[in-house]
Amino acid sequence: MRNLSAVTEFILLGIPHTEGLETMLFVLFLGFYIFTLMGNLLILLAIVSSPRLHTPMYFFLCQLSVCDIFFPSVSSPKMLFYLSGNSRLISYAGCVSQLFFYHFLGCTECFLYTVMAYDRFVAICDPLRYTVIMSHRACAILAVGTSFFGCIQATFLTALTFQLPYCGPNEVDYFFCDIPVMLKLACADTSVLEMVGFVSVGLMPLSCFLLILTSYSRIVCSILQIRSAEGRRHAFSTCSAHLTAILLSFMPVVLIYLQPNPNPWLNATVQVLNNLVTPMLNPLIYSLRNKEVKYSLRKVLQQVAFPPEK
Repeated sequence: MRNLSAVTEFILLGIPHTEGLETMLFVLFLGFYIFTLMGNLLILLAIVSSPRLHTPMYFFLCQLSVCDIFFPSVSSPKMLFYLSGNSRLISYAGCVSQLFFYHFLGCTECFLYTVMAYDRFVAICDPLRYTVIMSHRACAILAVGTSFFGCIQATFLTALTFQLPYCGPNEVDYFFCDIPVMLKLACADTSVLEMVGFVSVGLMPLSCFLLILTSYSRIVCSILQIRSAEGRRHAFSTCSAHLTAILLSFMPVVLIYLQPNPNPWLNATVQVLNNLVTPMLNPLIYSLRNKEVKYSLRKVLQQVAFPPEK
């Protein structure tokens, strides 16, 4: 199809049915964003500054905190910018970047949760060989692998979306550039691409979820064989935070991308929760259920509040 007047910029219309609530939403989302950044930075500081936390589990938690810092930063700054009364325009390149980095970080987190489940599986089901299996080299390969495959998935989805011609309407009925809303603006038949995207977006988290489910099925069987009640409680405690974070991460994907009849307002609400609230809750989930992280956090906060005299 010949592109007569290619679109060079888009207009972000924001969250549907929220006209007149810009100031309230700005204050609310700014608070979420600041707490997300602060919480994840504190987790990073706590782990980096405490040698006793330099283990594979906390190494992957560090990577998760980095993702949780950048993930809301894909869409939140621009959203806060136009909620404060500034321009809603976003360039074509900016739109491509938003979609790519959103799915890159989202897919990386999805793979990372799978790796973290494998780490817990080895720690509980094969503790004697844990340090051999989860060596520094293995952890580095797994960490790089999550980002590599996340990049491949995001590149495929971004290329799939933006190889279409955009030559007419440029109003994005959403608060950032995502696949479903961008396909509506394309000047071509998108039915085949919608199906390919649906399968691709659905297959990746489903595969990860099945692997996580397999790991935790084995973990539960191993925990039930532990004779002491204290041992079972400790094992369940270390895994419950991870399971809570997994549910908070995977449920929005199902609600947003895999529903047969999308509801724009529901999608936007769930997406905001996924972009801002879940990354903000992850530090609380992992710190409140973990004595070692809480102890390290207290030390970091004490050092910040009462720095040692020189």
